[in-house]
Amino acid sequence: MTRLFIPALAALLLATPAGAANPVVEMVTSAGTITLELYPDKAPKTVENFLAYVDGGFYTDTLFHRVIPGFMAQGGGFTKEMKEKETRPPIPNEADNGLKNERGTIAMARTNDPNSATAQFFVNLVDNRFLDHTRKDARGWGYCVFGKATGGMEVVDAIAKLPTGQRAGMGDVPLKEVVILSARRQPTR
Repeated sequence: MTRLFIPALAALLLATPAGAANPVVEMVTSAGTITLELYPDKAPKTVENFLAYVDGGFYTDTLFHRVIPGFMAQGGGFTKEMKEKETRPPIPNEADNGLKNERGTIAMARTNDPNSATAQFFVNLVDNRFLDHTRKDARGWGYCVFGKATGGMEVVDAIAKLPTGQRAGMGDVPLKEVVILSARRQPTR
């Protein structure tokens, strides 16, 4: 009996995935391609929200519209004409998930209201610890990290080196447009 049980158990373990693979999004921009691995185990509502925008084609033809060297590159909310796109309702802030705003991580942009994130996101260019969750109040909520650039950080760094200025009443806008051409969910392994 033991002879049959051990091979059967081994076959079962090999056939069962250790855990579902994290979703991966390939974001093709006019500056190059960025690959993002998302963490639904840490920020389930945020990842679900981001993927809904990805799957719906929302990010196509939007800009990286706010870029601050030594800080972050923000995109996903404005058209090439600098018109803000209509979004779904805001989502709850999941910044208390233990993830940190470290170089290469992707986080949700928001207003002063901690629970105001919709579609806009940013990629941290450096470790931005002051954006991390510290407490559940307006000053301490932080910005929800929900993934990481696993490829194309050199593209984000190149975007951060572009000259910026004023456009449509906004500052820190790249003078050379950086357009998100597509954002697509990649097959998981």
